[in-house]
Amino acid sequence: MSDLLQRIEENVAKVIIGKEDVTKLLLAALAAGGHVLLEDVPGTGKTMLARSLARSMDLAFNRIQFTPDLLPSDVTGLSYYNQEKGAFVFKEGPVFTNLLLADEINRATPRTQSSLLECMGEHQVTVDGVTRSPGRPFFVLATQNPVETLGCYPLPEAQMDRFLMKISIGSLSREEERRMIDRYISAQPLDTISPICTREEIIALQNDCQNVYVHTDLRDYIVGLVQATRKYGSGIEGTRSIAEGVSPRGTLALLRASQGYAMVQGRDFVVPEDIKAVAIPVLAHRMISETTRTEERESFIQGLLYSTPLPTEDWTRP
Repeated sequence: MSDLLQRIEENVAKVIIGKEDVTKLLLAALAAGGHVLLEDVPGTGKTMLARSLARSMDLAFNRIQFTPDLLPSDVTGLSYYNQEKGAFVFKEGPVFTNLLLADEINRATPRTQSSLLECMGEHQVTVDGVTRSPGRPFFVLATQNPVETLGCYPLPEAQMDRFLMKISIGSLSREEERRMIDRYISAQPLDTISPICTREEIIALQNDCQNVYVHTDLRDYIVGLVQATRKYGSGIEGTRSIAEGVSPRGTLALLRASQGYAMVQGRDFVVPEDIKAVAIPVLAHRMISETTRTEERESFIQGLLYSTPLPTEDWTRP
């Protein structure tokens, strides 16, 4: 299945320039069956990256533009009375899809944001007492702007914890920006890419991801990292504003993300580098902090990666 991930990565690279590390993290999250929050300033290509990934897979795709007047029923759907049938009929909302782009998610009210909690955490939606499934795969790609606060509602910790990863795209180098001009000057690359895999292949990919081998010593290392966020969160110099460490859901998220990243790298077993590659995107946004500074939480996780002992072993499957 690693060749499938490589083909998707190459397809996305036809549109997105110079963000191979971000694409690998996205694909790792997809393989792990998790959701991703893309956070960066406007114009860095968050929506374009999401659309490129959607175009690369033959999946049902919906996009929701989150606004302050968006209602929960605009996301999940609602029941209405059908006069012809003489009964209430459920009209599915855009959440009933395979890949959902939740654009500018922090512009919606907390009540509307919370309408995504159940389907992100349990892959199901309950409306009027009836529970329905959006099907498999179900992958939420949400975007938000970290610098604009007017008309925005910060995502609560409960919803942040539902995202497997929080990723920042970052700006382009001079050379990459020059290549972008050459690529876009006379064409729109997004219109030229086509699906290269099916829904069934993505489901098989996610099933295989759960079988990626994780050595017992690396399982201990994962637990040690998460435990350290709780033990030292308020005791390390310069990080006293961090009030709470990572939840047990974060432990499982780090495990799944490491398995997904190993598949992206073409392996069926996890190595320490996989865990280190996904640790900050998986753990940093789960820290409960008195400040909103992302850099402080990321620096704290980076410090733990340096300080937590890592055993030396043969990590291949026995």
